[in-house]
Amino acid sequence: MDELMQCALESFPNFVVADAKGRIVYLNEGYARLLGTTSRAAIGRPVSEVIPNTRLNIVLKTGQAEMGSIMTLYDHVTEREITLVCNRIPVRKDGKCIGVLAATTMGNIFEVTRLYEELEHIRLENQKYKAELEALRNSIKPLDRVIGKSCTIREVKQTISDYADSNLTFLITGETGVGKEVFARAIHQSSGRSLQSYVKINCAAIPGTLLESELFGYADGAFSGAAKGGKIGKFELANHGTLLLDELGEMPLDLQSKLLRVLQEKEIERVGGIKSVEVDVRIICCTNQNLEKMVQEGRFREDLYYRINVVELNIPPLRERLEDIPPLCSFFLEKVNEENGYAITGLEEDVLTLFDAYPWPGNVRELEHVIERAAVRCKSGMMTTRHVDFLAARASRQREQTQLEPASLRERTQQAELESILQALDRTGGNKTKAARLLGIDRSRLYSKLKKYHLGSP
Repeated sequence: MDELMQCALESFPNFVVADAKGRIVYLNEGYARLLGTTSRAAIGRPVSEVIPNTRLNIVLKTGQAEMGSIMTLYDHVTEREITLVCNRIPVRKDGKCIGVLAATTMGNIFEVTRLYEELEHIRLENQKYKAELEALRNSIKPLDRVIGKSCTIREVKQTISDYADSNLTFLITGETGVGKEVFARAIHQSSGRSLQSYVKINCAAIPGTLLESELFGYADGAFSGAAKGGKIGKFELANHGTLLLDELGEMPLDLQSKLLRVLQEKEIERVGGIKSVEVDVRIICCTNQNLEKMVQEGRFREDLYYRINVVELNIPPLRERLEDIPPLCSFFLEKVNEENGYAITGLEEDVLTLFDAYPWPGNVRELEHVIERAAVRCKSGMMTTRHVDFLAARASRQREQTQLEPASLRERTQQAELESILQALDRTGGNKTKAARLLGIDRSRLYSKLKKYHLGSP
């Protein structure tokens, strides 16, 4: 058995055992040769005298193993410095540390050295690339990414520049597709919160019953099917950063009051929770609706409206800023070329003339989609009217719809009015006085409308 153990210990590339006093009791011949000594000469000596920069004494003192440690030694055989991967393990008996052993775990110590050097090189290269990336980021101003040269866009960019670094709330208004989210992101990137989270939520895309938990999160067991341990909401995700509330006009009234409380008190409470959580969040709101009109109609809280409308940005529709079309086209062309490997060099003048005449009901988003579709047909060279002939047909259909709209609008209005009268008469059992009161009109006006729709004599 002793012979077997001796052979096993000698099989390690390097192996040493020290007693509780830090004196070597065993050193295999391979390790002894590396250290420029012999096993016989080393036994009984303090380990610190035999192995330079050893940590075995530290392991003896702490009783904590050190696994996978890197150590550098001078190899007396090859006469060069080498790097070893070493495991140091305390030896215990009856709970007391009575010694320590150490062994290398890789036989090819030169390969270890090479790998270590490669890792160090990669680390330094990574640091260099990070510095270069940061410098590049700093050289490109966030507002430079907002495409447009019209007077209105320049004014919007100036407003962002003036207030982005404050904590003031922004309200961005405009038709669908004008690029409100682009401006929201520019505000965030121009602010002192640019390195923190930018979180967005579409209030129209989530049912009102779920929107509260999405915004504020929920506690463990808040409702049936809730995730174990609960879930944090968008406000907590955006802590110290920016939260974009898109399509804010679609938020239910009861949730509007809770949002107002968060904005005022700067703390949230998870659904089903009892503990308040402080949040530091910059709010940006977007909507394509007329919030002032909604306030008058009782569909949006007045106090919330004035709380969010601190800095208002109104983004005009594309048809009102035609001078922005050429730079937007150049931007979208560059994008489709890069993404698809196309080589489209530009747009012919006739294409731009067609674009100027088109009303762009879908705004910038529609323009991007038109460029994308036309690019598939063009692929290289100049984009011509042939590549965008579908736009002329689209414009024709829109003109026809516009011509029919006044009459159809009257018809729809009359139909809605008739249905309201019939519902009021049904609810009041045919009592015209009560029906008129229910409709909010006087009785004589109701009689006039009954005659108009041939609903019998008054």
